[in-house]
Amino acid sequence: MTSPPPSYRGYRFPADIISHAVWVYHRFGLSFREVEDLLAERGVTVTYESIRQWCLTFGCEYARRLRRRRGRLGDTWHLDEVFVKIRGQPHYLWRAVDEDGDVIDILVQSRRNRRAAERFFRKLLKGQGLEPRRLITDKLGSYAAAHRTAMPSVVHSTRQYENNRAEVSHQPTRHRERQMRRFAVVHGVVQNLFRVGRHLLRAAHHRLLRMRAFAAWDAVTCAC
Repeated sequence: MTSPPPSYRGYRFPADIISHAVWVYHRFGLSFREVEDLLAERGVTVTYESIRQWCLTFGCEYARRLRRRRGRLGDTWHLDEVFVKIRGQPHYLWRAVDEDGDVIDILVQSRRNRRAAERFFRKLLKGQGLEPRRLITDKLGSYAAAHRTAMPSVVHSTRQYENNRAEVSHQPTRHRERQMRRFAVVHGVVQNLFRVGRHLLRAAHHRLLRMRAFAAWDAVTCAC
């Protein structure tokens, strides 16, 4: 039985603009303000708070519909966790990918002990419906302990370098940080051009200054 399409009733902007904004935000890891500027350059005037609300309202729904279309992924699961900070607090982003590098699921938790590993295992099993043929992790003891209780019949490997696929899958999470270090000078100049102190301005004044910033950018890049 197919689920009904997302309802855009009551929204001022059409579905193609809303879905495009959500796609840009999640596809490229941009901020809401950056997505606002991208849309503004195309003639679509919308606030970053509206984009935030679109992502909150439609993002999870899009993801659920994509997962239903995707079906079950591979039967070899590579698991790994990476340290991240959320609002200044330390967390661990748990990630599972299959043998093709496709992300099976993720889970953000404040710990990486046995209970956290078991919680992630249960989430994966619920989402995929079946146990994997092989489970590949690093030598973190939490994985071994959770494996014994959650899926003891599954082959569990911790051989060196075998879990590179999961570790590589974390790279997009860190990509932006590395990119900013590499292009720090250019980033600073561009930020200076488009940072117009929005919180100090009326919306109309902010839009005017942003249009001037786009005009200056077009002039120096010969884009027009």
